[in-house]
Amino acid sequence: MKLFLKLLFGSIFIWMVTMTFRTCFAMSLWNARPGFGANPWTVATLRNAFFGFLTFYVWVVYKQRRIIPCLLWFLLIMTLGNIATSLYVLVQRMRLRSNDPIESILWSRKA
Repeated sequence: MKLFLKLLFGSIFIWMVTMTFRTCFAMSLWNARPGFGANPWTVATLRNAFFGFLTFYVWVVYKQRRIIPCLLWFLLIMTLGNIATSLYVLVQRMRLRSNDPIESILWSRKA
């Protein structure tokens, strides 16, 4: 399971970074912006994504001990989306010791 998580979130991270760079070279985000508001499905999908990012961030706050990492992860998650969420899970996975159960990735590190 630990290897599966590493492969899954590593693949998501690489795919999202690659897709983002390819899309940026095809069209600037600023040039695409006028069309976003014209399509209600685009607006609904973006809102859905950001509420998902916020939901994920609540788990990050639960896991973190200090305010500075919480603020940094908020900025990363809200600007990079699933690139940051996959990176966060990869970091949590890499912090697991070999004898830690996989479930401990979900638990808070707070004492």
